[in-house]
Amino acid sequence: MEEIAQVYARSLFEVATEQGDVEVVREQLGELADALESNQDLRLFCFSPYFSSEEKKRGLQAALSGVDPSVERFLMLLVENERLPLIGRIRREYDRLCDEAEDLLAVTVTSAVALDPKVISRLVEQISEQTGSKVELTEKVDPSIVGGVVLRVGNSILDASIANRLENLRTEVARA
Repeated sequence: MEEIAQVYARSLFEVATEQGDVEVVREQLGELADALESNQDLRLFCFSPYFSSEEKKRGLQAALSGVDPSVERFLMLLVENERLPLIGRIRREYDRLCDEAEDLLAVTVTSAVALDPKVISRLVEQISEQTGSKVELTEKVDPSIVGGVVLRVGNSILDASIANRLENLRTEVARA
């Protein structure tokens, strides 16, 4: 399913790029995905086999007044091909393609306590220097990691948390 979502997202991204509407499409696709995630009735209507493709198209067209024409055509295509349940995955892939096009690297740093802004700025600076990309940093606080940090850069994870070290030590002691 992931590969199918990638194909749809890439196609939408190419159309949006040609029309110069990449950010508008990104925003509207995100709003729709968020609405489907948060509204159970809408999810039921869109994902249920009880409703025909034509009923879904009419319902979505009525609800999507003012949406970008390429987004509307894309959604109608998803309904026709019974791929609307992939909208969340398509959105994530579309966001990744946008970030890649902007040379933007998503970085998440998780720590047990809030980090000092100077430490955060230095971290962003170092990652930016090493990758050559603009860094979009998200900070998370998770007391369960006890101490240290967990750093997610793109698809790579560096787990330098105390919780991870304790788990590794427990595993080593259990093996011995």
